[in-house]
This record gives sequence, structure tokens and C-alpha cells, in this order.
Amino acid sequence: MTRAEFIARLKDGLVGLPTTTATDIIADYETHFDDGLAAGRTEAEVAAALGDPVRLARELKAEAGIQRWHQEKNPSAAAGAVFAVLGLGAIDILILLPIAMGVVGTIFGFFIAAIALFIGGGVVMVAGPFAGFPGGPFAAILMGLGMMAGSVFIGALLTIVTIWLVNATVWYARLHYRLLKPALEPQAQAAVQSAPPAPGASA
Repeated sequence: MTRAEFIARLKDGLVGLPTTTATDIIADYETHFDDGLAAGRTEAEVAAALGDPVRLARELKAEAGIQRWHQEKNPSAAAGAVFAVLGLGAIDILILLPIAMGVVGTIFGFFIAAIALFIGGGVVMVAGPFAGFPGGPFAAILMGLGMMAGSVFIGALLTIVTIWLVNATVWYARLHYRLLKPALEPQAQAAVQSAPPAPGASA
């Protein structure tokens, strides 16, 4: 693979990342080629030492998604991190997808139930005192507040469980793939420098 082919495939794989981030990554790998060529390697040898550019792009995009998740901790960042990890192929989708769908469906159902409970508590607290609620207006207010507090507790518990599940997914992927950019670059640089020189070339 030539330098131009490697960089072109890497660029294609990085589509979706912020422009500045993708530009920095491309510049890093251009530097790897410069260093390898200066050491007497051919473009093909440097490209082989760096690895598959498509896989590198997936790993770097997964790293970006995971960093966003650690920084933001919101549903959008969680979905981005999970889909980025799934894009690596680190998890056997055919086996885990049915399980994941079941877990996600259950959590979503509980979230809907918590929202319904909160709304119901509000209705009881506001309308109960005027609708002849058993025990009188005070009991209606207490019941409504209790229902709303219970729904908030359920929502908080589900949020904790969701965060734990996303973190577990990321942890599992990191057992199989190099996801951190600081770890990727030194390994790539070492691979380029340790590759055998081209026949007749000076190291």
C-alpha cells in the first residue's frame, strides 16, 4: 500500500469526526511516514507497520466517542460511545444484541413507568384535595409527594444502572482493542522504526 492510499483510506474512515481532530490525526500519520522514509523504509513497509488504516480509523473514532462519554455523561454521548465500540467489532453483535435489546427495553420501560408515576403523583397532589381523596386533602398531598419522590428515586437508580452498563461495555472493548490515542501513537512509531529497512537502503 502506498502512502497516498493509506492516508486516503484513513481520511475516509475518519469521516464524522470534527475537522480539526481528523486533521491532527492525519498529520500524525504523515509524520510516521516521514520518519519511516527518513530511516530508509519504503512506503509499503511503513504502511504495513502502521496497520490497517480502516481499523485504525475505527479505533480512533471509538476513542473520540469514549472521551466524549467521560466528559459529558448524557444520553447522546452514551449512544455515541456504545455505537463506536460496536463499530470496532469487539463485541459479538449476533450474541449480545438480543441481550442488549432486552436490557435496553427493560430500562426504557422502567423510565416510562417512573415518568408516569411522577405525573400521577402530581395529579393526586393537585386534584386529590378537591376530589374527595380518602383521608382528606392532607393525605392526598402526602400521597402525591410520595409518588413523585418514588419516581425520582427510580429515575436516579436507572440512571446509575445505565451509566454502569455503558462503562462496562467500554471496559469490555478495551480488553480487546487499543483505544487510547497516547497508546496508539507510540506503538505505531515503534513499529515504523523497528521495521526492517528496504534492501540496499541505509538505516
